[in-house]
Amino acid sequence: MIEKIQLLRNVGVFDSVASGAQLPFSKLTLLHAENGRGKTTLAAILRSLQSGDAGLIAARQRLPAQHLPHVVLNLAGSSPLMLQNGAWSATLPHLAVFDDMFVAENVCSGIEIVAEHRENLHELILGARGVTLNSTVQTYVAKIEEHNRAVRAAADAIPATVRGPLTVDQFCALRANPRIAQAIQDAERNLAAARSAAPVQQQPLFNPISLPAFDTAALTALLARDLPGLETATADRVQAHLATLGEKAEAWVGNGIPRIASASAGRQNQVCPFCAQDLRGSPVISHYQAYFSQAYANLKTAIADIIKQIHTTHGGDTPAAFERAVRIAVQGREFWKTFLDVPEIAIDTAAVARTWKAAREAVIEVLRTKQAAPLDPIALPSSATEAIANYEKFRTAVAAVSNALQTTNAQIRIVKEKAAVANVATLTADLAKLKAVEARYSPVMGPLCQAYLDQKAAKKITEGQRDQAREALDRYRQAVFPAYESAINTYLQKFNAGFRLNSVCSVNHRGGSSCTYNLLINNVPVSLTDPAGGPAFRNTLSAGDRNTLALAFFFASLDQDPLLAQKVVVIDDPMTSLDEHRALTTVQEIRRLIGRVSQVIVLSHSKAFLCALWQGPSMIPRSAITIARDGTGSTLRAWDVNQDCITEHDRRHALVTAYVQGGQPADERAVAVALRPILESFMRVAYPASFPPGTLLGPFIGVCNQRKGTPTEILPENDINELKDLLEYANKFHHDTNQAWETEAINSQELQHFCERTLKFARRI
Repeated sequence: MIEKIQLLRNVGVFDSVASGAQLPFSKLTLLHAENGRGKTTLAAILRSLQSGDAGLIAARQRLPAQHLPHVVLNLAGSSPLMLQNGAWSATLPHLAVFDDMFVAENVCSGIEIVAEHRENLHELILGARGVTLNSTVQTYVAKIEEHNRAVRAAADAIPATVRGPLTVDQFCALRANPRIAQAIQDAERNLAAARSAAPVQQQPLFNPISLPAFDTAALTALLARDLPGLETATADRVQAHLATLGEKAEAWVGNGIPRIASASAGRQNQVCPFCAQDLRGSPVISHYQAYFSQAYANLKTAIADIIKQIHTTHGGDTPAAFERAVRIAVQGREFWKTFLDVPEIAIDTAAVARTWKAAREAVIEVLRTKQAAPLDPIALPSSATEAIANYEKFRTAVAAVSNALQTTNAQIRIVKEKAAVANVATLTADLAKLKAVEARYSPVMGPLCQAYLDQKAAKKITEGQRDQAREALDRYRQAVFPAYESAINTYLQKFNAGFRLNSVCSVNHRGGSSCTYNLLINNVPVSLTDPAGGPAFRNTLSAGDRNTLALAFFFASLDQDPLLAQKVVVIDDPMTSLDEHRALTTVQEIRRLIGRVSQVIVLSHSKAFLCALWQGPSMIPRSAITIARDGTGSTLRAWDVNQDCITEHDRRHALVTAYVQGGQPADERAVAVALRPILESFMRVAYPASFPPGTLLGPFIGVCNQRKGTPTEILPENDINELKDLLEYANKFHHDTNQAWETEAINSQELQHFCERTLKFARRI
């Protein structure tokens, strides 16, 4: 509870109110002020204290004060609350303030209702618990907005040029492929094959590539052959003789032996084909004939055949054909490597040719040696063996390459089949998706996508929390809104309003929640706004109706507050624009409120309204303060409400009574002047039908005389005569009946007598 305002400085019309601000506040505190004296400023100070919004006071800084507003309020059982340097030391959240700002924030601005009014009214209806629930929802809504901004930022960080036609969600949802590089390569090859379908179909498969082998076993066997039936002595004798003949003697002799027959034709004996001498005496001819037999001829033929075979297989066009086959294979690989994996053709044809030639020449050379001496068994020299081995390495490598290429032919057939029926558009799309997968999980895009997914996941969690909070709020609203509608309509009925509220309910929207309702006028629903210009809030409610609705909202919100007993309720000028016939109801509702809350503070320019509040049960602790003029500003002073509560009639009656009871007053003329108004006021109350406002006593007495003794008699004759006598005396002290009334002599005893008679007359009727 607020105990007092200790200091007001540099606020509105208050320059520096200290001593006048020490006036105590009570459970019921009334503050009276004429318009422009600072009443609204005090209400703004209390509203600022409730919300902590020091801007409400800063906007009212006194001009031309150079220092900021300074306010100190004392609370019961607590440290003073201080506004200094533009901030409150603490707030008083249990304050509830009804003022123009309450109306403007929760009901309407002038004649218009906007979204902000409905949102604020929504919080007002919800009360503390509901506001907490709604605040929780709004916290999650705001957090979701932060998530949305973070999600958009994370999405913007993923370039559209990278994700192509995919949305960010589709791009980030792509599943990882551990073989993505291979998959992309396969897709690129399939697409390339589809785009080159005709050339693919025309391109031949790989042909085998091979190098002929050297039959070293057969070669070794041939080199080792001789004539097994030839006697050793014969062979030795021939060879010894041949040795004397020089190089190639065996070949020369061997060629000559078969010629003996032709040279000896027609003769009885054999002659030498060279010298025609008789051979019967030759000591070696028989050995020659045995040596150069048919077997010898066959051996020489075999040697010649293998030499020819070597020339045919390993010489002539064969090396060129091999080089051509390799070249064709290399060209084929260049074509097919675009569509599939093709083995490298690492064949150095020049090296092969050199090694091949070396082996061939080594073999030919040893065969030539054998051919020169066919019967001499010889071994394959190591140089020839090494040359053949080197060549065999190349032959093995070529065979491996050829085998690999032949294996590739199966894949080439598949490529040809796929290319024949492929759809380029489909393959293009498949490739794009694979590249998107590759980009999605790249070192750059991977973290960006994960950041996006993390933000989405966080947003989803918050959305779940928001939904749970909203469900709790909805359950609460389903209970509180119907009760609030009933409470508002109860107050509207008490205030004798010509309308009711209908369909008071909560509406959720993107920014949060708001309240909506209809007016019910003559059982016809009227919307808050009508774009078509039909009946609506703005053109169906008067200013008094709008203020009555606001007051009903305020009282209903208090009724729904579970912490009502702790509230300090501030009501600023509830009679503004309020019809007079609702004043008593307002007084009655405020009186009922006093016992239910911690404190009620009422500010008004209407003394009559405040006096009506003051005249309630006297057991309630009460205090009254007036905001009075102080130079060019205002100050606070104690207010004697009882003095302002009595009427002029009460004052005049008290003045005359005091004179009768107490003797000489300070001003006897004032007593004499009071007599006629006392009689007039009495007649106005006693005979309202016969003495309406504006009636004078003289004409009234005439009417009384006319009706004397009739059924419509007003006063009996004795009373008429008494009233006439009293009026005759009283008229001496009024300007309209005595121009010298101010100087009319007054006899105290006579005045005393007529005062007693006047009081007695007013009491006996």
